[in-house]
Amino acid sequence: MYKKGAIRELQWRVFNDSEWIQKLAPELKVSELTRTAYQQILNDYAKEHERQTTLDFHHQLKGAILDALDEGMIERDPTRRQLLKGKHREPKR
Repeated sequence: MYKKGAIRELQWRVFNDSEWIQKLAPELKVSELTRTAYQQILNDYAKEHERQTTLDFHHQLKGAILDALDEGMIERDPTRRQLLKGKHREPKR
């Protein structure tokens, strides 16, 4: 809601796309989000994406999660001290 109109359309589509969250954690509720659950989401996402893409995904999620923290939906920040992984890109020849 806060970002619509303030960012480019492509960024909005990435930001607003919940397909990966639904795929990786379909039953997880925001109130149940722990550091362990969040790390598992990142690990599962990283299996199919490069590290930079995983980092971008993390930043998008973190913004929404920090909003949930501010709104009192969760008590602690589950995004702290997470290890980011990703597939290695093959060098171009």
